[in-house]
Amino acid sequence: MSDPLYIFNKKYQSETVVESLLSSSNFRSSMPAQQLQSLRVFVATWNVGGKSPHSGLDLDSLFHVHSEFDIYVLGFQEIVPLNAGNVLVLGDNEPAAKWLSMINQSLNKSSSSSSSGGRFVPKPPAFGAGSMFFVKPSLKKISENFRTGCRRKLKICNCSSFSEEISRKYGRESCFRCPESLVNQTDLFSDDDEEEDDDEEEEGGGGKVASIVNSQMMMKYGLVASKQMVGIFLTVWMRKELIQHVTHLRISCVSRGIMGCLGNKGCIAVSLQLYKTSFCFICSHLASGEREGDERRRNSDVIEILKNTSFPRICRTSFTRVPHRITKHDRVIWLGDLNYRIALSYSETKSLLDKNAWDTLLNKDQLKIERDAGRVFKGWHEGKIFFAPTYKYSYNSDAYAGDTTKEKKNKRRTPAWILWHGDGIRQLSYVRGESRFSDHRPVCAVFVVNVEVCEGRTGTRRQ
Repeated sequence: MSDPLYIFNKKYQSETVVESLLSSSNFRSSMPAQQLQSLRVFVATWNVGGKSPHSGLDLDSLFHVHSEFDIYVLGFQEIVPLNAGNVLVLGDNEPAAKWLSMINQSLNKSSSSSSSGGRFVPKPPAFGAGSMFFVKPSLKKISENFRTGCRRKLKICNCSSFSEEISRKYGRESCFRCPESLVNQTDLFSDDDEEEDDDEEEEGGGGKVASIVNSQMMMKYGLVASKQMVGIFLTVWMRKELIQHVTHLRISCVSRGIMGCLGNKGCIAVSLQLYKTSFCFICSHLASGEREGDERRRNSDVIEILKNTSFPRICRTSFTRVPHRITKHDRVIWLGDLNYRIALSYSETKSLLDKNAWDTLLNKDQLKIERDAGRVFKGWHEGKIFFAPTYKYSYNSDAYAGDTTKEKKNKRRTPAWILWHGDGIRQLSYVRGESRFSDHRPVCAVFVVNVEVCEGRTGTRRQ
């Protein structure tokens, strides 16, 4: 069967068509058109069922790398088994490191080598002789290889209240950022992140780093942010020409697991400013359970995440325009395994699925019911769903687990969602992937977003 996202992208690959989509009055902002830049954002969420990736896993199809989006926001749940060892003790970051390496290979494999005229694939860090999966890698060290610039530069403040003073001292480049000396950066990230920056500086003179730098120069996409909290993993990649315009990068985690305080459930949120527009990406894994009333636990998780997610105040001025709360950002995308169910019996659900009765199924979707009642995600948007429930599948199969004799009581569920909040953002597609790697199927979406740029600085978008 033809890939629906591929068909969609072929249909809308023309810039003229995309611009026509953006020209409607309810999407264009009131600012002058020459100050807007349109970017395409690919978003994917996938519960991988505690399985570590293997070298044969096809990420090219999942990420639709042929479409070459401007930004990739990739969220995972259960990248490690949610057992007591991983939840209560120090977590295992080996699977996260493997995911990063494989994502990098997928996004950057089509980069061209000017010296050879052929195809260039940045080499993954050596985790062991002949294979990237024998020796436990360090997530911190691996992240360094996939950045196209200094991490600290992404944290710099560019608040407008500094603009006149900075312009006088530092010239036109201050349109996007102010010098690091004006910002106290010690509270932006965890100790591990600060140590990571130190490692970059300490190794800055060696041949190994020179090799890494050469590889980074060949890359089309660079790593902007990555964070793991037990089984939740969020990573953001951008075209390398866009990364220089990222500032105010901050990360916040909220735990909503066992006893409401452990990290087996909860969220990771990334806040950043691209040019003059603020973004927030949230990857969450909410409370599970099929008993009547369990949806209220999921509602509570959402409410507490919105209430307790707070980004560090890095700006030393009371006139800051940098948001500290999720919904205060200009563009917000929430992805994850939200665990809401279809409020029907298995037999009823199966019958409706066989008839492709999507509207009837959606009317019984717990998330839609809770949103329509105003109990959760008020003011948020979700695209129309035209795909089958993404959970639970039998291992390495296209058959639902409920179709087997052993698990007859299992319901078909749709635990993966992608929602958005704010103006200047439009969803172009909303589909599921078909990988059999996990008992869940991934869910993907494509957005076109408006970004406000300083006048005369709109030339970074590849034509």
